[in-house]
Amino acid sequence: VRGGPTTSPHLLSMTATPIPRTLALTLYGDLDLTVLDENPAGRKPVITEIITPSKRAATYEKVRTLLNEGRQTYVICPRIDEPDPKKEMAMQAKSVASELKVLQKVFPEFVVEVLHGKMTPKEKDVAMARFAEGEAHILIATSVVEVGVNVQNATSILIEGAERFGLAQLHQLRGRVMRSTHTPYCFLMTEKGGNNVRLKAIMEAKNGFELAEKDLAIRGAGELYGGKQWGLSDVGMDALKNLKLVEAARTEAFALVERDPHLSVFPLLKLKNW
Repeated sequence: VRGGPTTSPHLLSMTATPIPRTLALTLYGDLDLTVLDENPAGRKPVITEIITPSKRAATYEKVRTLLNEGRQTYVICPRIDEPDPKKEMAMQAKSVASELKVLQKVFPEFVVEVLHGKMTPKEKDVAMARFAEGEAHILIATSVVEVGVNVQNATSILIEGAERFGLAQLHQLRGRVMRSTHTPYCFLMTEKGGNNVRLKAIMEAKNGFELAEKDLAIRGAGELYGGKQWGLSDVGMDALKNLKLVEAARTEAFALVERDPHLSVFPLLKLKNW
């Protein structure tokens, strides 16, 4: 919505997932764009580590130390149930069901709770309430906790099969433990080695906006007019990588419409004015 400082917006659109600035200017060029890029006062930077199988035991001990200090932890799994052995193409990944058995043995002194999409709304509410109130110390869940979950005492998160998640999803999951003044920890548990470009990107990015740019560069932008949303870019999407070009085009577009709102002097542009 454009106008002066006294203008009352008719539409407010919000997203917690950072969008690369070049795409933001292109997709939302006719909106006033406000970026909230500061953390609340007192928040500490998250410590993110890539954990290979050989480091798993040591990581469990780090989590045990945090739990003994009174903190809580999330454990995120790609699956709800263990894969069906009869299905050859079933995704072989850690599940909430299998990790419940494992973590109850690893942390017998702590209460473990589960949360996933197959539970009824009432069951979800009970599980979340137990964790929020501190009755459960470890919450094993799927990515259902990606957004809308705020437990300030939960300061560590283990993401199993981290290489299976997208960068934006990992960024959102990591945000679950950045809710207090305690030091937050994010452990990216890998099933193989730690040489993964996307996982390194989430470790190196200083903020979500830098991560969004890295994500776009890694997976490719796809096609501007086609249906392909990733992979090798076409000419149109390649042009969007040039921020100065996008800004210049946006400025010229606004000036052109202001001079000729009906595009009467630009019949070819008018044909493209969907």
